[in-house]
Amino acid sequence: MQDLVRDGDVVALEGFTHLIPFAAGHEIIRQRRRNLTLIRLTPDVVYDQLIGAGCASKLVFSWGGNPGVGSLHRLRDAVENGWPGPLAIDEHAHAGMAAAYAAGASGLPFALLRGYLGSDLPKYNDRIKFIDCPYTGERLATVPAVRPDVSIIHAQKADRHGNVLMWGLVGVQKEAVLAAIRSIVTVEEIVDRLDAPPNAVVLPHWVVSAVCEVPGGAFPSYAQDYYARGNAFYKQWDVVSRERESFTAWIERHVMGTADFAAFKRSLEQGAHV
Repeated sequence: MQDLVRDGDVVALEGFTHLIPFAAGHEIIRQRRRNLTLIRLTPDVVYDQLIGAGCASKLVFSWGGNPGVGSLHRLRDAVENGWPGPLAIDEHAHAGMAAAYAAGASGLPFALLRGYLGSDLPKYNDRIKFIDCPYTGERLATVPAVRPDVSIIHAQKADRHGNVLMWGLVGVQKEAVLAAIRSIVTVEEIVDRLDAPPNAVVLPHWVVSAVCEVPGGAFPSYAQDYYARGNAFYKQWDVVSRERESFTAWIERHVMGTADFAAFKRSLEQGAHV
């Protein structure tokens, strides 16, 4: 990851409720990456950690929160108070972000959709523009394609050739990888053979820059058929992240003070809370 994620990069860590790449996010924090533009449909706790740790200068997103709990306190502090540094925001609708990823994956300059008409969001985001269809004259919205410098996802399996397999609840992970210049995939396990179930996603090795075996690397989110969601973590994060001092102490102890994700999980087990 040290060679693939660089200061100033546009970085997407994708996963929808399921298979969120927490281990990779922690490694970015350990490497003290700075001035990143973070992209994600639904920035949640891992982005709260990256923002609070000072890694980000901009966020491109369509919803942000601690799912099932409430606000992201480090995100709010950055936007409202500029701590630990100013954070620019570029807000979209879910449909706009999904379309932008698909456009990037297709090598197109922008995405076209029926949306935003009648919405106030274009008043606050000058990246949303409108065109007239050359065939029907219909007014349509456009958003620029998402093309990250590096996209990072978590999946269940990869084979020894670097082909990646994921199944269950997936979001825009495939599009994020295909849209990116470089990509990193952390996986639960590396196997000799991928036996893909119906409706699974298979990413061929030639679109993946690096594969890292990190068992449990999506915790506290879940990986179908491997482990359940750590609901208690999300509830406790609301307390830990509410104040700058408690957040900083947590990051120093559990992320900066650990060598890798396995050590991070051991440090949580040794503590009384997250």
